[in-house]
Amino acid sequence: MRIEKDTLGTVKLSDGVYFGVQTKRAIDNFPISGLKLERRFIKAQGIVKLAAARANGLLGILDKKRLKAIEKAALEVIKGVHDRYFVVDVYQAGAGTSQNMNANEVIANRAIEILGGKKGDYNIIHPNDHVNMAQSTNDTIPTALYISSFESVQNELIPALKNLHNALVRKSREFATVVKSGRTHMQDAVPISLGQEFSGYAEAVKHDMLRIQKASDSLLNLPIGGNAVGTGINAHPRFRAYTIREIREITGVKKFRSCKNLFEGIQNVNPALELSASLRGVAVTLIKVANDIRLLSSGPRAGFAEINLPAVQPGSSIMPGKVNPVMAEMMNMVCFQVMGNDTTIAYATQASQLELNVMMPLIAFNLLFSIEILFNAINAFTEKCVKGISANIKRCQEYADSTTSIATALNPIIGYSSAAEVSREAYETGKTVMQVVVERGILSEREAKRLLDPVRLTKQKKVILRS
Repeated sequence: MRIEKDTLGTVKLSDGVYFGVQTKRAIDNFPISGLKLERRFIKAQGIVKLAAARANGLLGILDKKRLKAIEKAALEVIKGVHDRYFVVDVYQAGAGTSQNMNANEVIANRAIEILGGKKGDYNIIHPNDHVNMAQSTNDTIPTALYISSFESVQNELIPALKNLHNALVRKSREFATVVKSGRTHMQDAVPISLGQEFSGYAEAVKHDMLRIQKASDSLLNLPIGGNAVGTGINAHPRFRAYTIREIREITGVKKFRSCKNLFEGIQNVNPALELSASLRGVAVTLIKVANDIRLLSSGPRAGFAEINLPAVQPGSSIMPGKVNPVMAEMMNMVCFQVMGNDTTIAYATQASQLELNVMMPLIAFNLLFSIEILFNAINAFTEKCVKGISANIKRCQEYADSTTSIATALNPIIGYSSAAEVSREAYETGKTVMQVVVERGILSEREAKRLLDPVRLTKQKKVILRS
């Protein structure tokens, strides 16, 4: 055991842990959920601490001996070597003070060890004076949040969405000639091809990617250097510029830049809100796609049965042979969670007061959680569902031939009212619209086959725009 002290007194710690007195107080004070901030966030904390140490070293404020030790310890944090010592609950002291001190203490104690000292000997390297030099919780936590969120979006979520988009595009081409009945208001509508239906899904995902990409650009504005309230107190005038430069070098993201107004950058966490809103948007799109796939695959005999899904597991514990659309159901659950996370982030973001938002740990947890589960869910949904979808061509053709809404094509010839009478008669007698118009003498059989051909009716008319 070792004893450490702070302004409130002394605390006993196991000599095997790298965290210190302030982290131990947080463990004791906040035994709330057992949830911790993600590995991505801890990595970003290591990036911030490494960049700040290098900036202070370049400015001649941090001596080379301490700098090298802090550098090595921070790099270990970035690699995940010390993740088990990041132990503070998500529901913790406001703004993430405990989270920041957790990083400061782990890096300090590991750096002390590197220099041959014993953990807790803060005369060698101090968590506040050296690791946290020229920094505050108030600028390091949002900076770590933005770095971790940006990297997660770029390296994981966007590629997953591109894969889904490409899979949907391939299906739209595969199903281009599969004609079926469209449906509006959940009622029969005019013919559409299954490929056209899937092209709509693909385009919606593409637009969501663009919205997420645009929203993630706001994460590039980092408030590091603002310190406690935005004035940069206790920081060298060039600390901000040097730290941003180092963050660019460490992450490889050359677009990271300083906030134009550090006061606003610390008062608000609006970039997180903007990104979360775009994640809510993609969740809405994916719910629609998943719901449609569940409907289109319903059956196999008492439902739509227009598409067949890959069978990935038995669907019932009591009904033999039943196969459920489990990947689409999973996708729905994930998207509902993302929408709930967005509501939490919205409330937490608006809770900003005066010079600071103190709800940042909650925002960070929910935002990164949303990105993670979307990434995993989209990959699973794409690989185990979308790529394996096949068309039930026979069933689709039956629906295309039997829809009474095909009478819409008669509007220019006999008018809406007469076409409605034809549609009603077809429905009441069980005949096709084509049979009714031929029997009534409205069209010859040849004319009816041409005019009411479902394939012809799915062809989009070319529009010529004139200035």
